[in-house]
Amino acid sequence: MQFPRSLLAGLLALLAVVAPASAQDLNVLDSMPKAQAVIGEPGSSFFVRFDRPIDHIHSRLSIWQNGQLVERLTPRLESAPDVLFARAPTLQPGSYVLHWAVRTMTDVKTQEGDIPFSISGKR
Repeated sequence: MQFPRSLLAGLLALLAVVAPASAQDLNVLDSMPKAQAVIGEPGSSFFVRFDRPIDHIHSRLSIWQNGQLVERLTPRLESAPDVLFARAPTLQPGSYVLHWAVRTMTDVKTQEGDIPFSISGKR
């Protein structure tokens, strides 16, 4: 069975438009803490907001210091569709990295990133 060339050309054009959109990298729109932030009073809430919905079940947050895992956080499944949110114990003063690893709802590829921050311990 052969398809008319115009139908085949239309399908290929549609795939060219749709495929790149789903393969784009995930973008971070906001976070707590913000990248390079120096926090005076340590908090226990951490979040990363993305530019599209994420798969909360297969996404992870963790806190690192000097290349060592400090705390693996459990994301709240009932947070907004585009937000990865978790609580952690209060951290001591020092430099840390909030590491995120997420999947979008349309892709199976996991994307990762780091948000460096510091806690000064001064109010």
